[in-house]
Amino acid sequence: MADEVGKVGVDWVGNDIMIDAIKDPKVDGVTCHVAYFDRSIIDRLHKGNWFEDPSDSSISCRQTGPITIGDIDMSEGGEEVFKQGLSLIWKKQVVNRIYDKKNETLIYLSHSRQVQNGSAKMSVTTVPLYGQNVVWTKGKPQ
Repeated sequence: MADEVGKVGVDWVGNDIMIDAIKDPKVDGVTCHVAYFDRSIIDRLHKGNWFEDPSDSSISCRQTGPITIGDIDMSEGGEEVFKQGLSLIWKKQVVNRIYDKKNETLIYLSHSRQVQNGSAKMSVTTVPLYGQNVVWTKGKPQ
């Protein structure tokens, strides 16, 4: 679901910042770019904690074509658009989409989800719909 579009080396032990492009499966015309840290084998062996990457991430979403919105979750918690593992089992990097009806804006939140000891590290971006020619396949919410 994500396409790797960038990889930047940050040190001599092989740690990288990865950049993935993610298409929203229910909103055509929106692409999110998520950056996250990918620890190398050398770093894992040196520092321990072999089975997980850091929770840090950054996200930016933009209109990349005509916007067509399908049957999206309108609840306050929105819905999960993307997830990938940051550890062997327990930690996931997640992108949620939330629709702000009052301000006609799609909100995308990148964060990590853990079974315990949740992280407060997050990043948020918005795609304003006001004044755009948006097609709602189920009708615009009132």
